[in-house]
Amino acid sequence: MITKMNKLMKMKRHIIALLVSGMAFGTASAQLAPLGAMYYHNQYLNNPAFAGMGPGLEVDLGYRQQWSTLPGSPKVQVLTGSYAMTPKAGLGLSVYNDQTGLFKHTRVMGSYAYHLPVNSKGDKLSFGISLGFMDELVDQGMMDGDPNDPSTRNFNERRQYVDGDFGIAYTSGKLSLQAAMPNLRNGLGFSKDGEEVVNEARYFAAASYRIRLSESEGVGLEPKVAFRGVRGFDNILDVGANFTFADDKIGLMAMYHSTKSTSFGVNAKLSKAFSLLGLYTSNTSALASQTNGSFELNLKINLFK
Repeated sequence: MITKMNKLMKMKRHIIALLVSGMAFGTASAQLAPLGAMYYHNQYLNNPAFAGMGPGLEVDLGYRQQWSTLPGSPKVQVLTGSYAMTPKAGLGLSVYNDQTGLFKHTRVMGSYAYHLPVNSKGDKLSFGISLGFMDELVDQGMMDGDPNDPSTRNFNERRQYVDGDFGIAYTSGKLSLQAAMPNLRNGLGFSKDGEEVVNEARYFAAASYRIRLSESEGVGLEPKVAFRGVRGFDNILDVGANFTFADDKIGLMAMYHSTKSTSFGVNAKLSKAFSLLGLYTSNTSALASQTNGSFELNLKINLFK
């Protein structure tokens, strides 16, 4: 009887340890190294002000995992849709899911953006807000133990909670300035646990300038500087550029992050409707001994232009 009780107590400790390590490692990975597509390929990922920025419907499918697949290694899937209802109004939908070991984190957000023309050249001042819910649970199908364990059941029975994001952007043919405040529930103090949360994105700001190197050959360069705040960590600086050529059909992207990691990507316009991004991000110095970087794929589909 005593032996059985000891085994049960050990199993509960293992479950709790897995939950804590999964939440800490998975969230830290996501916030210290967010999806690289957010810099150029799909800026709506990080700022609701970009919802409906372009004409028609834009759908983006993204997937990221570690370069070397290990059991329980982090995996991220994301689906976004952005639709321009009118030249001034846009709608967006984002479904984000990541899993580390037994731990799953799902976030579903709907967005509305208003694009205010500021001159006759097409420059816009855009405001966007997202509202939705977040859910966290343990994948009982992957458990090597009692799926009815009270520790796991209580964790999975927690309620989903409402969250939101806010963003603003100024865009012209060349200059782009933006700022976003994600996770409003904790950022504005609506959650009693907000001060205890770590590894959570607090704010994002970026500036870029597009330089046309050759009009006839479609060659351009867009340097970008971004600044990210993550609760519980030092602020993060991102510096890089996107070089496009072949009539803007091919893009080469590189970003350096102050977390001592780098991102390299290749973007190709396969047709008028489809474009594909492949991107590799080396590991941050904080996690260098645990993983060897991640690979990301993003497929963008443009419809009804």
